[in-house]
Amino acid sequence: MTKQSVMVSEPQTAAGINNMMEIVAKSSSLFPSMETNTDNGGYNFAIKKQFLKKLETSVAGVEKGTTRINAWVDSMRASSPPCINTAMDSDQSSWMMQHPSALNMFDEIINASKGKQIVMFLDYDGTLSPIVADPERAFMSESMRTAVRDVARYFPTAIVSGRSRDKVYNFVQLAELYYAGSHGMDIKGPTKGPKNNKTNKPVLFQPATEFLPMIDEVTKTLIEIVQSVPGALVENNIFCVSVHFRCVDEERWEDLAKQVRSVVDEYPELRMSQGRKVFEIRPTIKWDKGKALEFLLESLGYANSTNVFPVYIGDDLTDEDAFKVLRERGQGLGILVSKVPKKTNASYSLREPAEVKDFLCRLVEWKRYSRRMISRV
Repeated sequence: MTKQSVMVSEPQTAAGINNMMEIVAKSSSLFPSMETNTDNGGYNFAIKKQFLKKLETSVAGVEKGTTRINAWVDSMRASSPPCINTAMDSDQSSWMMQHPSALNMFDEIINASKGKQIVMFLDYDGTLSPIVADPERAFMSESMRTAVRDVARYFPTAIVSGRSRDKVYNFVQLAELYYAGSHGMDIKGPTKGPKNNKTNKPVLFQPATEFLPMIDEVTKTLIEIVQSVPGALVENNIFCVSVHFRCVDEERWEDLAKQVRSVVDEYPELRMSQGRKVFEIRPTIKWDKGKALEFLLESLGYANSTNVFPVYIGDDLTDEDAFKVLRERGQGLGILVSKVPKKTNASYSLREPAEVKDFLCRLVEWKRYSRRMISRV
C-alpha cells in the first residue's frame, strides 16, 4: 500500500464546541435576530437554528463527467487566483500600474487611512509563511512573528486562514490576535492583551457546527480513497477538509480530481473549490473570508463606522472574497501577495512574504513616529 500522509487536527465534537460558544452578534446588522443565552454558560440552540437558515445552504446539483474533470485539471495547472492569460495581457508593467506595490505606494495608503482606525487582516500560508511542500512545516520566521506582534500592539489584527484555528494558532503563537480558521468558520478573539473591541465581550463564533460529523466522515473517506495517489495529503481543518496535491506528479492530477470529486458528489451540502495546489471541501453555507472580515469588524464595533480602514493581505483565491467585500464597502484596501499578474479584486500587491514583513514593519514605524510627534505637541 502506498504510504499516505494524513494531517488531523485535534478532534472536537459538535457538543463540545457548542458548549463553549459565545456569540457577540447581538443587535447586529449582519445577524439582527440573534441573541445570546448565558444560562449555564450555554448557547441558545433555537437561535442557532434560526441563524443557520439565514446562511441558506445550497443544494444545487453538481456537474459530472469528463468535461467537468478536465476543467478541474486545467484549473489545477494554473495558479490561484488564476494567472492572467499572457496572450491577453503579457505586459507585467500594465498589471503593476493597476495593482502597484504597497511598499512603493505606502505614503498613498497612509494618507487614505488618516483619521481612521486601521484594522489588519492577514492570511497565513503564502502571506506570513512561504508555500512549502509539506504543509505541516509552513513555519513563519521569528522576524515575521515579531512584525505581526508589533502590528497588533497598535492595530486590531486578525489571522484569517483555511487552516483549522488551533493549527494556525500553533504556527503563529500570538495570543493577542483574533483568529479565523476554516475559511472564517471558526472565529475566536484574543486570549490576552487588549481586546480592541468596543463591546469588551469575548469573541467566539462557529456558524457551521452542525456539519462537523459530515466533515469528519468525508475526511475519513478521502484518506482511504486517495491512498492510491502518491504524494496526496488529506488535512482535517475541523470545519473543512483540504486535499493537498503539491507533491503529486502532474500525470496523476486527473486521477486525484476524479477521486475527490466522486466523494464530494455524495454530499450535496458540501462544495469543492481549488486553491494553490490544494482542493478545499467545505459546507455550502454562505460564509467565507469576506463574511468573516465583516463579522470581525462588527465585533470590534466598526459595523457601520466610516472611521475604519481595513487592510487585508492574502495570496489565494479564497482571499478574493475579502478583497471583494472591501471594494464593495468602499473602505480600506486589499493587497495581493503574488510574483505574477493575477486576476484580483485587490488594489495593491506585494511579491512575497518578505515584502509583507517589510510592509508591516513600515506600518509600525509610521505609527510609532506619529505618536512621538503627537507627544511633542
